[in-house]
Amino acid sequence: MRLLTNKNNVNSLKIQLAAELAGQKLEVLDITGKSGGTGYKNLAPVLEVDGSNLFMPNPAVILILQLNNKLTEKDLSSFESVLRWESTTLYPLCHSYLTSALQNKSPDASIKTQIFSALESLGPKLGQGFLSGSEPSLLDILVWSDIFPLATDKTIRKELSEKVPGVSSWFQKLEGEASFKSCASKFGQGVAAFKECAATLVPFQKAGSGGVTGSAGGAAASGKSAAKPSPAPLASQDSVESKVKENPVTADELTATKAAFKPCGGCAKNAAKKCGPVLPEAGKRNIMITSALPYVNNVPHLGNIVGCVLSADVYARFARLRGYNTLFVCGTDEYGTSTETKAVEEGLTPREICDKYNALHTQIYEWFKISFDKFGRTTTETQTKISQEIFWDLYNTGHTSEDSVEQLYCSNCDRFLADRFVEGECPLCGFEDARGDQCDACGKLINAVELKKPRCKLCSKTPSIRTSKHLFLELPKVEDKLNAWLEKSSEKWTSNARIIGRSWLKGGLQPRCITRDLKWGTPVPLQGYETKVFYVWFDAPIGYISITAEYTSEWRKWWQNRDQVEYWQFMAKDNVPFHSVVFPSTLMGTGKEWTLVNRLMSTEYLNYEDSKFSKSRGIGVFGNDAKDTGIPADVWRFYLIYSRPENQDSCFKWEDLMSKNNSELLANLGNFINRALKFTKDNFGYQVPTMDLNADDWEIVSLVNRELTHYIALLEDAREREAISAVFNISRLGNQLMQHNTPWKLVKGSAEDKARAGTVVGLSANLACLLSILIQPFMPDLSAKLQGQLGVTDPDTVNFIPEKMPILLPSGHKIGEPSPLIAEIKQDKINELKVRYAGKQSSRPSPGPTSTPTTAVKADPTLAAALEKEVTAQGNIVRDLKAAKSDKDQISAAVAKLLDLKKQLAIAQGVDPAADSKKGGKKSGNSNKQTSQNKEAS
Repeated sequence: MRLLTNKNNVNSLKIQLAAELAGQKLEVLDITGKSGGTGYKNLAPVLEVDGSNLFMPNPAVILILQLNNKLTEKDLSSFESVLRWESTTLYPLCHSYLTSALQNKSPDASIKTQIFSALESLGPKLGQGFLSGSEPSLLDILVWSDIFPLATDKTIRKELSEKVPGVSSWFQKLEGEASFKSCASKFGQGVAAFKECAATLVPFQKAGSGGVTGSAGGAAASGKSAAKPSPAPLASQDSVESKVKENPVTADELTATKAAFKPCGGCAKNAAKKCGPVLPEAGKRNIMITSALPYVNNVPHLGNIVGCVLSADVYARFARLRGYNTLFVCGTDEYGTSTETKAVEEGLTPREICDKYNALHTQIYEWFKISFDKFGRTTTETQTKISQEIFWDLYNTGHTSEDSVEQLYCSNCDRFLADRFVEGECPLCGFEDARGDQCDACGKLINAVELKKPRCKLCSKTPSIRTSKHLFLELPKVEDKLNAWLEKSSEKWTSNARIIGRSWLKGGLQPRCITRDLKWGTPVPLQGYETKVFYVWFDAPIGYISITAEYTSEWRKWWQNRDQVEYWQFMAKDNVPFHSVVFPSTLMGTGKEWTLVNRLMSTEYLNYEDSKFSKSRGIGVFGNDAKDTGIPADVWRFYLIYSRPENQDSCFKWEDLMSKNNSELLANLGNFINRALKFTKDNFGYQVPTMDLNADDWEIVSLVNRELTHYIALLEDAREREAISAVFNISRLGNQLMQHNTPWKLVKGSAEDKARAGTVVGLSANLACLLSILIQPFMPDLSAKLQGQLGVTDPDTVNFIPEKMPILLPSGHKIGEPSPLIAEIKQDKINELKVRYAGKQSSRPSPGPTSTPTTAVKADPTLAAALEKEVTAQGNIVRDLKAAKSDKDQISAAVAKLLDLKKQLAIAQGVDPAADSKKGGKKSGNSNKQTSQNKEAS
């Protein structure tokens, strides 16, 4: 076994580490500076094994470990998700950083930020000191080697320990292991030592459609099979040229590909326009989708949007494109304490608050292109009628009871305090701002009287405990039935929904109060309860039913038809208890056959930069903010789904938004589409040329079909973040097709060359059309614009997700006018947005000329004097950082802080900073004091 490598190559480090750990004898041949290198383009390292040559580092490492019984098939299966993450996220980022260091005086700091962000996900896996088990494994080899140049860099090492201390400690622990220490001694340290190898590394690795599930070998240049293991599902961006392949395309796959690749002839199964409301149909897959009803107490933030309505919309659009009979309903949750609280804060009536925020929510969701069949509200007569009907069914079947309840009463406000009118210290975790119904810190449900140091949210006085009579839902009476249903139904729920739902049943269910001493809510129709309303968590989920009833009078065909209807719910994890236990129990207790949730799809939390999104505290980016940034809605949709917290909390970061837009949307997807269409226009007179596919082309289409199969399977389970990656894998295959065949050269050659160019361009145009369909659930506007450029005059003829790729644009089809679909997001724009959306929503200046006039701000001379000193000091910091040519991220952060301080100073001086900035050179006296500081921020 021989390794051909240049000096300080991270992939060579991986292979040598594997050999060291496995006890495998390995001859290392240094080819640095030798003409011809490995003999295979300029790739290094190459592992020679029994006459075969392995270019891909991961399969080479896997082969060495397997041949020496250090890795089993079971291990590989358990490592699948981390292997996919390493090959599609970490390795490309580390390679990009080394390439940036090679090509520029200073490497791109935004890539380093992305690497740190990616490494944060390793935290939960470091409990035993290694990424898997109690000793170094395949995962440790790959990840440790990837970050070796950064982690051994004197400057970056300290930053790594600050940003991801767990990863830093893990790296240092392995650094002390004998095998790792021995291998590392043969390599240099730091980015400067390793950057030269960037040009010879395999430039990109991507997970295959099935992930890393089998044994892995590599691409055999000689055509022979490597020893025992089969090739891994990993490939390079240059795999067509270098014949480095994933699992080889089989004869059966090629046969199926060829059979499907024919003109679709308007094959869209959903082309027929429906008249009237969507209703279940016999013999069809009928899917009803709801997303958690947003409260009308505030504007939704990005975490709310991705967890509920956007996730539901992506699935609804996918289901329609598959030809499923799909109903998607949602609406604003308008009753309850939160509405009363907001009304008091804004000096409006509850009805006025509901009208105001329902309109705001509607505008935001329309801008985000959420495709509801019905977006309604819960403050309707239909809601009252159905809620009271369900209550009477529960009452008549003996599933309600009466009891006296101790409640908090505010003498100062002369009222019983509903849960959300009370705050205090959580009795379970000690969080000081827990609400009266739930603690945001630990997520536990609590009763208001259990709070320590309670305070009235309206007047901040300490309430007393009094007794009030209430109605209860007898959950223990449906517990057995609920348990049996939950056991079966939850099999296909998301993991967190299943765990949360089952955890509620572990300790046994208790009766739950369903009434409140409020005025704003659905009236309780029982004698003696005329002054009470239903508790919002009894009433709100019934809103799904009443909104459907507002949509169609035949609503029972959806809601009392469990044999024909699949019911999907989308929400964040904090809503799971009510949807998995309380709402199903309510419906079961009526004695009627209601449609119950089949797929409860809940996300974890999306955080904002280094803190949590919070509606109540105004922290984060809100729906109206997204619109005001000038960044298109589809870019927001794309990034939110790309960052969707499916299995663990994720984080919105401005730098990452820019990076993903510029790398995936612009450089990958947009670049391929624009090249394909512009080439069709410039060289074939806007017409799709004749296509005569060769063996390599059929292989590309077969690989596209693999990704298409994977895409469908993922979205069938609403694994939306993973599914969007399959879309980008297809555009990468398109880029490969163009890059390998160089049609720009072929069109200048012989008639045969020109015909070959036509095939490549025609196939590329068809791939672009397929992509226009696949991006539609995620980016509907971009899809429509692309189909316009493709000359698709009747979108219904192509808008169906096929099992295999057909000919969507036949030869002779005339395309429209190509133009760039995606704009680059500049660093300056991100810096501006970081400043604009720092702090609380209430303290931010309104952007742009559409801002509403601000009222005059009263000057505060004392505060202004203190802020002037802070501005001067921060200005000095910015100047020093620039003089020292410090890290770009560090300078940007310092400038952002300076600009924020200046705005605070302007306000303290009685100046509106937004208005003052429009005066240009005509500065007021107060503004002139800031001139020198302004220069520091420019």
